[in-house]
Amino acid sequence: MIPNPILRVLSSIEAKRVRALLMGGQACVPHGAAEFSRDTDLAVLASGANLARLRLALDDLRARVLAVPPFEARYLRAGHAVHFRCQDPEAFGMCIDVMTKMRGLDPFPKLWARRTSLELPDGTRCEAMSLPDLVKAKKTQRDKDWPLVRRLIEAHYFEHREKASAAQIRFWLRELRTPELLVEVARRWPAVWKEQKRRRALLALARPGGETDLAEALVREERAEREADARYWRPLKAELERLRHQRTPADD
Repeated sequence: MIPNPILRVLSSIEAKRVRALLMGGQACVPHGAAEFSRDTDLAVLASGANLARLRLALDDLRARVLAVPPFEARYLRAGHAVHFRCQDPEAFGMCIDVMTKMRGLDPFPKLWARRTSLELPDGTRCEAMSLPDLVKAKKTQRDKDWPLVRRLIEAHYFEHREKASAAQIRFWLRELRTPELLVEVARRWPAVWKEQKRRRALLALARPGGETDLAEALVREERAEREADARYWRPLKAELERLRHQRTPADD
């Protein structure tokens, strides 16, 4: 269940008609991979009109920017996350992290077109990142994200495997991180497996008896993603350090 402070945040986002997608740990809850989080992570359209609506929602929540970068479109478009903390009594202490550009993900309009619509317990509508996009967003250098990625895809597989569509089978072959399940999918749908081997080389190991080699290949794949994420964030972190040094006491 999504906690009430997060419902308060999402209700404000919906009321102000902000074009935003729930992502991060809270977006994993409807997909069967709950993660405790005190943050509300949002992907937003960085247009002037949409950011103006977002500012109204943040004002409604009495949310203040934490540290750097400031809430400006140029930093969002560069790939930074802007961090806020709510002072509203119904969401007191809740952190809101806002992003527009993310490593490995399509521009926001494409993410929006693939979104998943949810109805929250209080009747509020919420637009969330699609599962395939959410999985990509979770491929970071952080240790906690990789078990979550695995659970997300496993939960989806167990829910849909008896009546799987071709798109779902392709998704599992591209993203599953469980050797035994990759072998099972390859065995059940060999034509799709042969097709997807061109996109993910380690699928060549998805045969009975190949589980150990497949597990090692998955570790290497994860390591490469972590390293790519670290490279992506390196210049962004350097820019944040410059912004921190430029801050004055009046900024706090």
